[in-house]
Amino acid sequence: MLYYLPRRYEDRRLHQGPLSSLEAGQIATVKGTILDVEEHSLRRGLSLLRVKIGCDSETVTAIWFNQPFLKKSMRKGLPLSVTGKVDRNLFGYEISVIDYEVGSSRYPLHVGRIVPIYGATEDLSQRYLRRIMFQCVKNFSVWAKDILPPQLKAAFDLLPLPEALFQVHFPDDFERLKKARERLVIEELFLFLSGLSRVRKRVQSQGVEHIPRSDLPQKFLNSLPFPLTRAQRRVIAEIEKDLTSKRRMYRLLQGDVGCGKTVVALYALFFVVAAGYQGVLMAPTEVLAEQHYLYLRKTAESFGVRVGLLTGSLTKKERDTQLALLRSGEIDIVVGTHALLEREVVFKNLGLIVIDEQHRFGVNQRDLLTNKAESADVLIMTATPIPRSLTLTVYGDLELSVIDELPSQRQGVKTYFLPVKEKGRVYHFLKEELGRGRQAYVVCPLIEESEKLEVEAAVKRSSELTVEFPEYRVGLLHGRLKIEEKERVMDAFRRGEIQILVATSVIEVGVDVPNATLIIIEGAERFGLAQLHQLRGRVGRGKYQGHCVLIGNPQTREARERIKTLVKCSDGFQVAEKDLMLRGPGELVGTRQHGVSDFRVVDIFRDYMYLNKITEYVNKYQYNLEDEVVLEINYRFPTLSYVCKY
Repeated sequence: MLYYLPRRYEDRRLHQGPLSSLEAGQIATVKGTILDVEEHSLRRGLSLLRVKIGCDSETVTAIWFNQPFLKKSMRKGLPLSVTGKVDRNLFGYEISVIDYEVGSSRYPLHVGRIVPIYGATEDLSQRYLRRIMFQCVKNFSVWAKDILPPQLKAAFDLLPLPEALFQVHFPDDFERLKKARERLVIEELFLFLSGLSRVRKRVQSQGVEHIPRSDLPQKFLNSLPFPLTRAQRRVIAEIEKDLTSKRRMYRLLQGDVGCGKTVVALYALFFVVAAGYQGVLMAPTEVLAEQHYLYLRKTAESFGVRVGLLTGSLTKKERDTQLALLRSGEIDIVVGTHALLEREVVFKNLGLIVIDEQHRFGVNQRDLLTNKAESADVLIMTATPIPRSLTLTVYGDLELSVIDELPSQRQGVKTYFLPVKEKGRVYHFLKEELGRGRQAYVVCPLIEESEKLEVEAAVKRSSELTVEFPEYRVGLLHGRLKIEEKERVMDAFRRGEIQILVATSVIEVGVDVPNATLIIIEGAERFGLAQLHQLRGRVGRGKYQGHCVLIGNPQTREARERIKTLVKCSDGFQVAEKDLMLRGPGELVGTRQHGVSDFRVVDIFRDYMYLNKITEYVNKYQYNLEDEVVLEINYRFPTLSYVCKY
């Protein structure tokens, strides 16, 4: 209960000055003596209680609707403080009461102070909960165990823990509240970061040196039709250092759409295969897994590297064949989805695990895969950039590599929004782009909870565009097509045989066609901000200017804000920061992932400035944590203790 903190606070301190300085509609708190009490029945089921209060030489009337039981406690001559909305009429001042305090109290709880507002359930009133919390904090905050090291308390000039707990519930003023909250934030971050330190030691303790026996990794780089960026070369060097060390690699590879993360991941896979080990690449959807598989197979065949695919759509015979080849070591690299997590999937000699789009997997799923090898290195990729302030808290058990540079020949993408009624203008522009020899995507609206309806919408739109653009070939791509059909459509689009590709959101990630310069997203308000940014990343991947046109009819403020953000921001980190602010951290990193959801005090937007200082401190004083500190870490951050188990 001591750490069941208020959700917010209301400033109900007493109004200073005469009543005449109050404005109609203002929320104010006044204190005086009860002069008169009247109860009126306005109509059936509606009563009014009027209490006249004398405040020095002035009077104000407090009014309550449908609370006749209060009359018993409103006796003439008693002190009364009320908070409410002020109104002024011919008879003087009235206050529609929000909360009140009767009698003289040395320590008021509900009015006359900064008042805590708690999260409460039905039938549990704020007044009742506030009284319980006050008794709890008053009687038991002195029992709270202070686990912060003295050096850390001195460095930040922190309040004693009992005082901080009292002030965070019932602050004397906002300055004391700020100091109290700082004390609890630093305590929580210290526990979290100390826990992460334990996880890192455990995770990285045992590893295998992967020393290539051939020049396969270099051959792969030489085969690329483009030069690597400086950022890609830097990240490859970081990964190579990890792979050849005796410490287990546990690294997050983060970067914006189109920065070339896949090439870096493939290099790492070839590096491990050259050292005599197997690699695995896990993707969140079958479409993405299939795209990775097709690209990897095409690339690897010329080097004699054997690639397999394992997804839920395989027949039993196909699946059994793949499992047997994996066990015997005849498959060097396997690409797959959640199907890789099943118990029957056994590797002969797994050396590297690559997980794509990590934010779509929970920590439990991630660990099911890492448990398939004693000391396999782990590389986790995300094309949904996580704000820098969040990276530590979401992926704190990982080392971080960031590709912060796009290929130099890219022209970028210009983003526009048009309402549905002006849709014709967009398709006129589409005709112009096709006339220049370019290609385009048309993304159909996301229809909630129904892949079947989305497929139907895409099929219908494809037929309409075939009629509207008879001189061009229109292709169709959606999740229900078989892998051979998807491959055929994508190959035709890459070769330029298809000029317009109508698709559902399956093209969100992984599709790379440099000649595609326009993406039209219909029903844009139905998509999330991160998803819109991913879709936008399908164009502008070559030497031509890319264009993204959002068509929609946003009805809510949040939908309008999402579209406005995408039009203004091209940087994925800015988009992610805004997305987080709009959706809140719970959705981005809930309990299925880890870290942030366990925080009780820390706010990732407000408190990230403390992270570096406390990280430095924890790294500097690598002492053995006392048992009671470890217990507190496990209690506060159960997901960290889960990670420690394996």
